[in-house]
Amino acid sequence: ATLATVKGAIEAVVTLAGHRMAETDPDQGANLMVFFFRDWSELLEVPDLDRLVEGLGPLVARLEAEGASQYRHFRFEDSGAIRACIAFVRMDAALSELPAEVLALGLAAQVVLLWSERAFRDRSPLAQAADHVILRPDVAGVIRAAYDPVMPVMSRDRVHALRLAARIGV
Repeated sequence: ATLATVKGAIEAVVTLAGHRMAETDPDQGANLMVFFFRDWSELLEVPDLDRLVEGLGPLVARLEAEGASQYRHFRFEDSGAIRACIAFVRMDAALSELPAEVLALGLAAQVVLLWSERAFRDRSPLAQAADHVILRPDVAGVIRAAYDPVMPVMSRDRVHALRLAARIGV
């Protein structure tokens, strides 16, 4: 049931972005991999993971020292578009208390765009609506606007933020 919950949350965010989800990527097989575990050191036991994530050993040591609960490793196309994301979720006490739906939707929102490391440090990308959890409207708006086909797939130009804001209606 948990796998279906994670897949459903990812499908919902992908649909919001105006994309279609496929079971496999024709070029690389998978462009999203999610690892759930209890201890960062478990990642070092995954065969060939160090071939997917360069510098895995030092990364694991750093994340362990920081007490991190999540990390996302992105790969990019030459154009700057996200090609793949490998998400690591360490199920600490706080995350273990969350319903699977909440954890999955928050994760889905965070893998579809490259957000600042501080983006959701103080405030979740989720909101409570009646008896269920949804993406915050501003977060959903940014995702929808960023994936608008007329927008560049990536930009470092500060004007890009203004174009996103205009599409969101800020």
